[in-house]
Amino acid sequence: QVQLVESGGGLVQAGGSLRLSCAASGRTFSSMYMGWFRQAPGKERDFVAAISRYGGSTYYADSVKGRFTISRDNTKNTVSLQMSSLKPEDTAVYYCAVDFRYRSSDSSSWFHSRSYDYWGQGTQVTVSS
Repeated sequence: QVQLVESGGGLVQAGGSLRLSCAASGRTFSSMYMGWFRQAPGKERDFVAAISRYGGSTYYADSVKGRFTISRDNTKNTVSLQMSSLKPEDTAVYYCAVDFRYRSSDSSSWFHSRSYDYWGQGTQVTVSS
């Protein structure tokens, strides 16, 4: 069984920064394809960013490109999301997600919540204007 625990959420003013972390346990971390998704009230859960097993490939939603950076540390079993230049529209609950099924670099699986089997409990990010 995989356990995911997110941390680092909070309230920040527009233009500010936050760093989210997700600690994973239960299976070999380097076998995990990892992603971040977010869900605002009344909206669907949307893709934010993803990273390959050894960090060689990263993927971002257009809305966060240039502002967010995903990274992982396979020695600490953690994945992070550094968020900068935050906007009120970034307000959402942010979820860490894991999957073990292989996906090629050009696969659409990176971007779909259905392609991830394990989820954290979420952490709230609120950006005030």
